[in-house]
Amino acid sequence: MNLHRKGRAALVLALVAVVGMAFRVSWNALRDIAGAVGADDTAAMLYPFVVDGLMALALIATLVLADRDRTFALRVLGAYTVASLVLNYVHGLVPELHGRTVDWGRLADWDPANWALVLLATSLPVGSIYFGSDLVAKVLHHRPNPIPTVTAKAEESTEINRKRSTADLPVSTSGPITPNAVALPRPVAVGFLKSTLPTKPLPQVDPAPVASIERRAVSAESTRPRRATGRVPAVAKSTRPKRTPEQLLAEARQATADWPDAKVTGEGIRRAIRTSPANARSLRDTILAERAAGAAA
Repeated sequence: MNLHRKGRAALVLALVAVVGMAFRVSWNALRDIAGAVGADDTAAMLYPFVVDGLMALALIATLVLADRDRTFALRVLGAYTVASLVLNYVHGLVPELHGRTVDWGRLADWDPANWALVLLATSLPVGSIYFGSDLVAKVLHHRPNPIPTVTAKAEESTEINRKRSTADLPVSTSGPITPNAVALPRPVAVGFLKSTLPTKPLPQVDPAPVASIERRAVSAESTRPRRATGRVPAVAKSTRPKRTPEQLLAEARQATADWPDAKVTGEGIRRAIRTSPANARSLRDTILAERAAGAAA
C-alpha cells in the first residue's frame, strides 16, 4: 500500500514538473504576442497566466464536474489549448516578435490573417473572465453523488441474495394442497330437460284473464322457491289494454285475410298482432280450421 501511494505521488510530482516547464516555454511566446498587440510590460507578463492558467482551471473542473458541466469544461479546455497552440505557432514564424521589433498590431503580412490573429489574442483575456467565472460557479454549486454507506450496501446485498434464493429454489416449499371438502350443487336441467333431484313445488299462480287460451310456455325448474317480489308499480305496468280472445281472433282474421295457407304460421301471426307464442299458435289452429271448413262447404 505504501509503495502504491509513493508511486502515485511521484507521478503527480512529475506531471506538475512537466506542466511547469511547458508553461515556461509557452509563457515566453504569449508574452511577446501580448506586447505586439499593445500590452505594456506588466500586462504582457500576466498574459500567459490568463491563457494557460484558464487551461489548468478547466482541467481541474473536468475532474470535479459531471455530465453536461463536464462537457462544457472539456470544450473550454480544448478551445484555449488550440488558441495557445496557434499563438505559439505564430511566435515561431515571426522572428521579429522575439526582439519586439515588430509593429504594433502586426502579427502577419496578410491582412485577413493579421486581423484574425489580433482578434484571437485580444479576445482571450475577455473569454478567460467569462469562462473562468462560469467554471468556478459550476464547481462551487456541484453536488457529488452520495457514497452509499456500509449499512446500505449490506441491505442491498441481502435483498439481492434473498431474491436470488427465492428464484433459484428447485422445488416449491408451499404446503400440501388439500381438496375442497365442500360439495358443489349438482347442475339443474333447463328447458325441456328435467332435473332428477327432488324439487319443491312452485306456488300457485293466478291464471291470466284470458282463460280460454292455453299457455304453453316452458319455464325452467329451480331447486329454490321463488321469493315474492311484491306488487308491480303502476308506472311500470303496460298502458296497452288487454284484449279478449274474441278481439285477438278478429285481429288475426283481418291480418291473415289475404295470406295463403302456407304463410299462416304461429310466428307470422305473433308478429302481425303482437301477442304471445301460445296465443299465436292457438289462433293459427283456429284460422286454419275455419279455412278448412269453408273449403269443404
